[in-house]
Amino acid sequence: MASLKAFQEQTQIISEPVEDTDPSSFESKMSLKSTHPVQVTEPQPVTLQLTSMPPGYLTPSSERIQQLFKDLQCSNGSCEKCCCLAPPPKISDLMNDEDLLYTLRLKLDPSHCTIKNWKNFASRWGMTYDELVLLEHRTQGSAHSPTQEFLRRYNEKSVTELTELCRIYQRIDVLRVLQRWVENDWPSRWQKAH
Repeated sequence: MASLKAFQEQTQIISEPVEDTDPSSFESKMSLKSTHPVQVTEPQPVTLQLTSMPPGYLTPSSERIQQLFKDLQCSNGSCEKCCCLAPPPKISDLMNDEDLLYTLRLKLDPSHCTIKNWKNFASRWGMTYDELVLLEHRTQGSAHSPTQEFLRRYNEKSVTELTELCRIYQRIDVLRVLQRWVENDWPSRWQKAH
């Protein structure tokens, strides 16, 4: 009963008219400084002491940048003993690794209704339904897998784009295989070829 009275009191308060405030009743000579804080616009120098970093660490030195650039260049323009990084691999590069291809086939070829496979990947990259059905039918009973054919068709795309598909479709198992290959196998394969 008490809550009902409180509710009725609130409705009475709300239903009362709101008074308009006459702007002429405000004091016109009132200073902003007296009622509101004023922002200081003149900056004062602030010095931070960073004891965990050596002096000059945060200020870039042109000598350090030049030295880094020299370190990254190949000696005499040839890549005999090259410290250059391997470029991002394309799908055509991973097609040359039979072990990786076999692993990808094992993971992406099976057709389960709840697991995203090569069809989802190919569809995302623009293959039509008819193309998917034709590719699946053509690879049934043959030595080629639909995953391998799908990768062959998109061999100019980067492996990074393929890993992005793995993230989208939450295929962490395939993502880990690809990341391991990019980090460990690809640099050594690239250096052997170049």
